[in-house]
Amino acid sequence: MAPVLRSMRAYESDIETQLVLTGQHTTLVEEVLKAFSLTPDHDLGIMTEGQSLSDIVGRSIDGLEHVINAFSPEIVLVQGDTASVFAASISAFLGRVKVGHVEAGLRSHNKAAPFPEEVLRRLTDVVADLHFAPTSSAVASLHLEGIQRDTIHLTGNTVVDALLSVAALNRPIQSSELRTVIADKDARLVLLTAHRRESFGQPLQDIFSAVRQLVDREEDLHVIYPVHPNPNVSGPASQALSAHPRIHLVKPLSYTDLIAVLKAAALVLTDSGGIQEEAPTFGTHVLVLRDVTERPEGIEAGVAQLVGTDQAMILDRSLAALAGSVTSKRMNPYGDGRAGERIADIVHSELTGRPRRTEDWIP
Repeated sequence: MAPVLRSMRAYESDIETQLVLTGQHTTLVEEVLKAFSLTPDHDLGIMTEGQSLSDIVGRSIDGLEHVINAFSPEIVLVQGDTASVFAASISAFLGRVKVGHVEAGLRSHNKAAPFPEEVLRRLTDVVADLHFAPTSSAVASLHLEGIQRDTIHLTGNTVVDALLSVAALNRPIQSSELRTVIADKDARLVLLTAHRRESFGQPLQDIFSAVRQLVDREEDLHVIYPVHPNPNVSGPASQALSAHPRIHLVKPLSYTDLIAVLKAAALVLTDSGGIQEEAPTFGTHVLVLRDVTERPEGIEAGVAQLVGTDQAMILDRSLAALAGSVTSKRMNPYGDGRAGERIADIVHSELTGRPRRTEDWIP
């Protein structure tokens, strides 16, 4: 959302924009705020230990109701497919406020994968008045669902804007452990991220087993794994991987350090959505640790492969990629770095009636 906010503030003579945080994973968010020089106007502070998805939705709705009542916005912008995104969209709807959905139209067509995101983004798109679709396939999905066509805009994904703007700053690596690994010219680096709810339990165990086998097979290989703080992830990760000298379990990386790893990595193993969109910019091949993805463009472009959580498949495809039988072009099918500019322009036109300055993206 940072590129949208930055572009919205270019219209500050016409539109007042406020940034609201839910207050989850405060340490992670502080790093993002620092990377983009953002200061929130509201922090709902909803985080409690062991909270459920229902808790997140309920507390977000309660906090946002107060913000909406106090600020009286013309439109609420939400991004993505999390529980708080759905909570914000339904809060705005109940307050008779328009909703703009950034990253609208992503679909896996499987309610259980990713869970709960597939259903949350579908519900958000039902509520939304403006749909900012990142890709042509996302636009097509919205058309098939009967979404009014003049509410849909093909913008590209703001993740590409964010990536390019921070990468251009070329900031030094903050993590000393990461700095040491990247500096070793004899080492090849693999980035691992695994945290999805549907992978809790045996699927995560299978992923970790495959990673251990991979590192044991390739003696120059180092794995960087920024471990999500959820105990369903951190506990099994520590048990399965912490004893290996070339598997580095690190705290969640700052955004600038994540970009440094994506640039340096020979391969990415991930169940994340955003990293599927970020890695192609640097020509880094991605193996997607999921059975389905709502981001098929990377698969179609050959910059990513679906491998699921099967040990043998992960090991086989990883070895093939590291051996050079798979190469990725330095191209990104998810955007051109101007999505935030387009979205802000569309919102400005919607609220003021003035003509747009930009055109929808042509991939």
